[in-house]
Amino acid sequence: MFGNATLLSVAYLAIGVVFELARRLHPAGWVMRAALVLDSLPARTLELLGWLEPLRHAYVYGRISETTLRLIFSATTLAIIFLMAVVVGAGMWLVRRLLYRRV
Repeated sequence: MFGNATLLSVAYLAIGVVFELARRLHPAGWVMRAALVLDSLPARTLELLGWLEPLRHAYVYGRISETTLRLIFSATTLAIIFLMAVVVGAGMWLVRRLLYRRV
């Protein structure tokens, strides 16, 4: 369960780093859209939790740097992936337990 989540986390963050570097070095339209799509998952999660607006306010007024904001988005993405792995793993355990109970 955690092996798959770790692999997915590493892949997602590696893709994010590649697009972030491409966004800084060659800011083409498709690169900007791809970086925006990658940022939408943690942004929507933070928005649902009510934490995006304070982060946006802190970033706009210079209280946190872009690096700190990227680290927060990365940590949010990692938390989402691991939470999904735990939920799927628990669901599979429950289904397996119910199936073996019937046999």
